[in-house]
Amino acid sequence: MNPAVTSISAFFPCYNDEATIATMVRTALATIDDAGVDGECIVIDDGSSDGSAAVLAALAAEEPRLRVVTHEVNRGYGGALLSGFAAATREWVFYTDGDAQYDPAELAAFVVAAGPDVDVVQGFKMGRSDNLARKVVGRVYHRFVKLAFGLRIRDTDCDFRLIRRSVLERVHLEHTSGVICVELVRKLQDAGARFVEVGVHHYPRLHGRSEFFKVAAVLRTLRDLAGLWFSLVVLRRGRPAR
Repeated sequence: MNPAVTSISAFFPCYNDEATIATMVRTALATIDDAGVDGECIVIDDGSSDGSAAVLAALAAEEPRLRVVTHEVNRGYGGALLSGFAAATREWVFYTDGDAQYDPAELAAFVVAAGPDVDVVQGFKMGRSDNLARKVVGRVYHRFVKLAFGLRIRDTDCDFRLIRRSVLERVHLEHTSGVICVELVRKLQDAGARFVEVGVHHYPRLHGRSEFFKVAAVLRTLRDLAGLWFSLVVLRRGRPAR
């Protein structure tokens, strides 16, 4: 047991992830138990139209540490993260996606890496299990936002994070699209958060499909990035009072 980590809220955004979400929840809770800490699991059902709601209802009936937050309509990835952060109650907050491209069992290494002088354990992908086009776009995107926003981590787009909740409470997040990841990292940096990075495996997506590469989603991302850059870099808004 790591004395720096006494409790964890683990949450997963879920959008049409009926094939994977139950395994994600069970694995996360088993990993928390193995680490010897108090824990809970939260799933944000972000307007799923498949059988996710039924899967989660059955799972909640057997697992009292699971809470389900339901969005009647899809609020976007950022909207799901906002609900997850708001619902978390424990000392540390862990999240990753519900589609099983990351393995929640790797949370164990993040618990080990967390210490009294660490506020964020940030993942980075040890290889990306996507097609060539996605790999190229992902690399270009990361290098662009890293330079434009002055980010000091190696993989902003790796949604596998363990964050001290007291530090999360010092930042105000607004975006409901995928640019919330850039907003989160930049605002945590501005709040003085101390980062450590740990590599994680990235697996092929076996069920469903990503919404990111739709034209409307790409255009919205570019628009939101421009607005976020102007606000955080040019106007320097969102910085917590020292």
